[in-house]
Amino acid sequence: MSEIHSRSSLRRVLGAALLLPAIFVLAGAAAPAPQAVAVDITKFAFTPKEITVAPGTKVTWTNHDETPHTVTASDKSFGSKGLDTDDRFEHVFASQGDFAYFCTVHPFMTGVVHVKKP
Repeated sequence: MSEIHSRSSLRRVLGAALLLPAIFVLAGAAAPAPQAVAVDITKFAFTPKEITVAPGTKVTWTNHDETPHTVTASDKSFGSKGLDTDDRFEHVFASQGDFAYFCTVHPFMTGVVHVKKP
């Protein structure tokens, strides 16, 4: 009888061992993947000019102009160096709020990132 009990226990342990990795995979699949949004710098403008994203989203600005530009938050919470043609700047928006930005070289170039929970 103890041999039957041992086999039953062994099956339960093996079953749990096989089920545990599946639980971790399912838990990981339930977590939303981080988002990424692109903003182009073209013809002396940020396109799109305004975007709305969820907290944790990475925004990437790419300069397609032949002229250097920057991406600088009005509240100085983020800022790029001068971006030459095809240079990129990335920033992850962790907290909610409205983040206005502009190009320090061409202050008429403006944009806004609205960060809010979906």
